[in-house]
Amino acid sequence: MKAVDGVQSEISTGDSSGSDVPVEAIRKDSEIFLQEVFGYESFREPQQEVIERVVSGKNALVLMPTGGGKSLCYQIPGLIRPGLTIVVTPTISLMQDQVDALTQAGVAAAALNSSMDPADRKRVWARLHSGEIKILYLAPERLLLDGFLDQLASFKPGLFAIDEAHCISQWGHDFRAEYQQLGALRRHYPMIPVIGLTATADPQTLKDILKVLDMSTEDLYSTSMNRSNLRYLVEPKDQPRKQLLKFIRDRHAGEAGIVYCGSRKKVEDTSTWLRKEGIRAVPYHAGMASSERTMNQQLFQREEGIVVVATVAFGMGIDKPNVRFVAHLDMPESPQHYSQESGRAGRDGLPAECWLCYGWQDVMMAQRRLAEAEIDPAQKRIRRHQIDAMLAYCETSECRRLNLLRFFGEEGEPCSETDQVCDNCSGKIELVDGTILAQKLLSAISKTGQRFGKAHVIDVLLGNATEKVTRFGHDHLSVYGIGTELDEAGWHSVFRQLASRGLVRIDLEGHNGISLDARCRSVLRGEEVFTFRKDPLAKKSSRKRKKKKELGLDAMEASLFDRLRKHRLQISKELEVPPYTVFHDSTLVEMSQLKPQTMSQMAMIGGVGQKKLEKWGQGFLDIITS
Repeated sequence: MKAVDGVQSEISTGDSSGSDVPVEAIRKDSEIFLQEVFGYESFREPQQEVIERVVSGKNALVLMPTGGGKSLCYQIPGLIRPGLTIVVTPTISLMQDQVDALTQAGVAAAALNSSMDPADRKRVWARLHSGEIKILYLAPERLLLDGFLDQLASFKPGLFAIDEAHCISQWGHDFRAEYQQLGALRRHYPMIPVIGLTATADPQTLKDILKVLDMSTEDLYSTSMNRSNLRYLVEPKDQPRKQLLKFIRDRHAGEAGIVYCGSRKKVEDTSTWLRKEGIRAVPYHAGMASSERTMNQQLFQREEGIVVVATVAFGMGIDKPNVRFVAHLDMPESPQHYSQESGRAGRDGLPAECWLCYGWQDVMMAQRRLAEAEIDPAQKRIRRHQIDAMLAYCETSECRRLNLLRFFGEEGEPCSETDQVCDNCSGKIELVDGTILAQKLLSAISKTGQRFGKAHVIDVLLGNATEKVTRFGHDHLSVYGIGTELDEAGWHSVFRQLASRGLVRIDLEGHNGISLDARCRSVLRGEEVFTFRKDPLAKKSSRKRKKKKELGLDAMEASLFDRLRKHRLQISKELEVPPYTVFHDSTLVEMSQLKPQTMSQMAMIGGVGQKKLEKWGQGFLDIITS
């Protein structure tokens, strides 16, 4: 069987485990497929090591950040190993995206899912029986149907890949019960290697995945979760829509992006508002008609400069590489969610930004949902820890990149010159000794009885003689009016920073009253310094992002880049596929900089595989040389 049009694997003998295949042969084949099918000159760490392990018949669990190149870790072994490769993935959109990209590269790939009409399913089955398909994508539900695992034997499976493997763990942020049953693969086909892949897994989640898939730490390949091309920015909510609009207009005008909101209504309202403001925005959430969701998703993938406003239902299956920003209008419930969602920016390795706008109400909502959730106490403790960790990320005065990495058990250094520097490392964040401020707020919480909400306590500090303040006699307390050095927004910031360090708590069983944690005593006694970060709401920036300059292009190169993008868009519309399945932005950037003059020189550009060179190389070359 040919692995892919025009490229034949030399590995065709040996048992199904592949254990007798020489490493030199595996390495030679993997490099051929990398260069001639996928168009890349060299592997990233540890892709080649994983590929060699899996081709030789051993299992692997791969933890790489979004955009780190996980797909090649199973796609290349799937092309090299004899037999059919089965890829388990949780969403239909992810299946279709991967199938489209592989098909454009000349790989015989297909999917079976519930959204297909009977005629399409029949065609896929016919291709399977004739041995035409090399890589097949399935949902876990399909794989685990009665008798399906036994039926697969007739297609001689050579590899099982489990994408989004964090769904296996009950502590994972996208836990799915069907995923937890995937250990059945090992029992049905003990001689066939299994590779699991994920971009977001803390140490507990990794432990669960290894257990369910009957793997050991020897099977684990983990790279740094750091995405040096992403810049992390956080703003407290002031006027969130206006803050979002300013962020898009000033920094990402005309560029593709994703805006995440916490509710369907907010998605609809925000997308409508952005369109009125001249932004090409479309909504996406589970409450929409399937046809409308599909249309908006295809528009996002196939057009340039579309902004999708979505709930977290959007994105897991989206492999669009040139998303230049991901914005959150509400705080995610865990660093795992945030890492995965923000990681959808800059998958092409070019600079991108992750912007988060949050407020205390986000924290309240997350904790309220958790209090009402019908889950066991152990899982509630884990979720509570995740919410606290997310708040700590928002309120931290240290490097945001470092704070996020630490959640995943990784130590590192603050943003360096090689990174897109986060807002805290930019030197624009002002830190002051806020010990006295903290003592005043903690004292006000104590003297008002540790049962009133944040707004009431702040009214007492500011000396606001509201009906509630006077009714309870709090206008006669010693703390009444002692906090006039800050305005209301300033005290809200102090409160959030105290909460992020666990010094104050919310009574979710009562009326959201604020109480003190025992850890606050050292601050009250002056034994511990409380460093206060001043919120930068008043610091308005009108700096425009020069996107072509950010891509490393001068004026002439930028002009060529735009012409190449227009040509790519024309091809993608004719084929009815996303533009990046033709070439990634990073490939067009390299073309614009190196300006190849011959087909041989074009073949040296990263991302130009043999099949794509034959189909489209001359057209792009004509534009470059014109």
